[in-house]
Amino acid sequence: MLTLTECEDPVAGEGDVRLRAVVALAQALAAAPTLREAARAAAQGVRQALGGSFAALSKWERERGQLRVLANVGELAPEEREFPDDETYPVHEFPEIVGFLHERWAGGGEPDAWVEVAEDGPAAGEQRAPYNHQRVAALRRRGRGCCVVAPIVLHGRAWGEVYVARRPGEPVFGRADADFATVLAAVAAAGIAQTERLAEARRLAFTDALTGLANRRAVDVRLDQALERHRAGGLVVSLVVCDLNGLKHVNDSRGHAVGDRLLERFGSVLSLCGAMLPGTLAARLGGDEFCLLAVGPEADEVVKVAGELCARAAELDLGEGVAVGVASTGDPIGPVRSARRLFRLADAAQYRAKAARSGEPVVAGRHGGAQDPVVRLADAPEPPPGPERRRFRR
Repeated sequence: MLTLTECEDPVAGEGDVRLRAVVALAQALAAAPTLREAARAAAQGVRQALGGSFAALSKWERERGQLRVLANVGELAPEEREFPDDETYPVHEFPEIVGFLHERWAGGGEPDAWVEVAEDGPAAGEQRAPYNHQRVAALRRRGRGCCVVAPIVLHGRAWGEVYVARRPGEPVFGRADADFATVLAAVAAAGIAQTERLAEARRLAFTDALTGLANRRAVDVRLDQALERHRAGGLVVSLVVCDLNGLKHVNDSRGHAVGDRLLERFGSVLSLCGAMLPGTLAARLGGDEFCLLAVGPEADEVVKVAGELCARAAELDLGEGVAVGVASTGDPIGPVRSARRLFRLADAAQYRAKAARSGEPVVAGRHGGAQDPVVRLADAPEPPPGPERRRFRR
């Protein structure tokens, strides 16, 4: 394996080589769109910078007391995977990530990397944490000669670690390598922090702040994607649109704080019912309007869940139940070439349910196909503005 030093101009100084490694790591992290990709980019960049044969990046899950491996790169052992589903290690087996780090910080020190080798006892003059037989045993078991471990620190707290190993017979990591690993871990921490901030911004952009459900923007994106798959391969796409009854009365008589509680409680009921259909998105469209977007389940399954939703909403001690309309490409509603038409059909069905004070969902297309009153209402030309006009979604 070529190390970064071997790939560079031989006359370049070691400082130049390491500066380029830092820049390359920062650039790779800046281009990573998700934490998964950022973890891989960090592990790969640190491995290359230190001339390692293998590297891993792990996150400390405090609530579970374990290190969870997010990415493995380089020469993997038979049991290792690039993105493992459940590779975890109890923190008590690696006390340096807790005790050693916190002791140094308490004394005014800085987080620092340490080295371990696959032989009895610590690496003389190089190791900065007590000898750890679990990690040494892991080195031997996986055919590695030595490793350097650097803590990743975010917001003043240990977030995780980056681990780089070399093969047996290759030069053991020295103090200068450990110091450089500490610098690389700090660069990785900055990149991961940026990725987490962007992920949080994306989450907020597609989340309703009050209920924690998806918002209308998230529904629009998912619905457009689903309808592309429907047009390409006939995938069933269904919308369940809900109008929460009695919210205005609750707000007027008991205050908006109680009204918000009703919205939150119904959001929980909607989420629970949505979970009955794999892959379903539960969303608040705004005000007292909610929806479920089901992609894949048959129309009858969606209607059954919509009925369960009506029953559970009627049991809430606030409000007056919910009016529910369903529109599914699995029913005889005609071609659905746009998200707008599916929304109009679900809106029209929900309008019928509300007008009839129905305790059951109204389903578009189930009473005459194209001649179904709901389908005809949804497909009718827009009436002129007026007090009785029902404005369907565009």
